[in-house]
Amino acid sequence: MKITVEKLVRAPLSVVWAAYTTPTDIIAWNAASDDWHTTKSAVDLKVGGIFSSRMEAKDGSFGFDFAGTYTEVEPETRLAYDMGERHAEIDFIPTDGGVTVRITFDAETQNPVDMQRAGWQAILDNFARHTEAKGPGPIA
Repeated sequence: MKITVEKLVRAPLSVVWAAYTTPTDIIAWNAASDDWHTTKSAVDLKVGGIFSSRMEAKDGSFGFDFAGTYTEVEPETRLAYDMGERHAEIDFIPTDGGVTVRITFDAETQNPVDMQRAGWQAILDNFARHTEAKGPGPIA
């Protein structure tokens, strides 16, 4: 089963792309709630390149690594990656007023679909807030 989440980010395409693919930015926005954070991130932005992020509860009670291998890299347009048997695609769609970021991913079997959708949407909402706070610029 595939799940899709999306968000309009009111920032220029170049800023949106950079914030999505730069480790220091990823550390700043990659959390579904205030009691979680990302402690490290690495990105090798090329087909066959690996990305990883370490996500941890702020109280230290739990943590996990989120990692995958890029299968498609079209700058400022599209990313796709595999996470083991699962696949995800991210489209960056210029629109009036910003960029719609659409993520479609294969659901996993350990958590309910609604929980997965809500978690990925919360992370995408954090991404939008972080990116929009980077400052105004021409929307393209």
